Amino acid sequence: MKENISLVSYLNTLPFIYGLENSPLKDNINIIKNIPSQCAEVLKQGQANIGLVPVAELTTLSGFNIVTDYCIGSENTVKSVLLLSDVPLHEIESVELDYQSKTSNNLIKILAKELWNKNFTYINTSPDYTKVFKENTASLIIGDRALLMAKRYPYQYDLAEEWKKLTDLPFVFAVWVANKNISEPFLNDFTNALQFGIQNISKAVASCPFNNEFKKITESYLKNNISYPFNAQKKQALELFIGKLTAF
Repeated sequence: MKENISLVSYLNTLPFIYGLENSPLKDNINIIKNIPSQCAEVLKQGQANIGLVPVAELTTLSGFNIVTDYCIGSENTVKSVLLLSDVPLHEIESVELDYQSKTSNNLIKILAKELWNKNFTYINTSPDYTKVFKENTASLIIGDRALLMAKRYPYQYDLAEEWKKLTDLPFVFAVWVANKNISEPFLNDFTNALQFGIQNISKAVASCPFNNEFKKITESYLKNNISYPFNAQKKQALELFIGKLTAF
């Protein structure tokens, strides 16, 4: 029986997917791709025993533990979690949240309160949401869409960079979790596969059907903006974020 693996369908998981698809596990796994807000649901519903979960969802999962030495994080600028605006920060009155990410929605609320001293009006969105075109309304955009849309706006605020200003720590967007049904040998092979993908980012990008310009953009993004090791600083940052989230 194949093991289902849930992960985010964004460019930043490309090294993970490449590693898994080029590992001894490849014939024994099914990769389920979702937007971040749906990844935890797949695990809760028992459709997968291991998955890459947005950190804001950790408090809603029971029976799962953080596994592997890897995550989706950023040491400073991430470029794919942005507050995009036609006006500078001090003039923004309302923010359209991103329906794809509970983590980023909570992060911007923490930054608004603790760093920017702003009391925004927040607008929830959905896949069929029609953007409000008001000068003082900014948009929180995440994932590949943020990379593509950033140039359209004169003011861009990178949430990982802003978190760094607030805490002097990196930010962790998603971690790997597994339940007790995952064996130790599988986890070892799984971790090795992730490591292989991270060590071969150039090959992972080259394997994609992108044009040369977008390949260069993607490779730079994965190597310079996304930070994969789940190290001591990132664990400290995650603990701090969860604490702020719980107290919010």
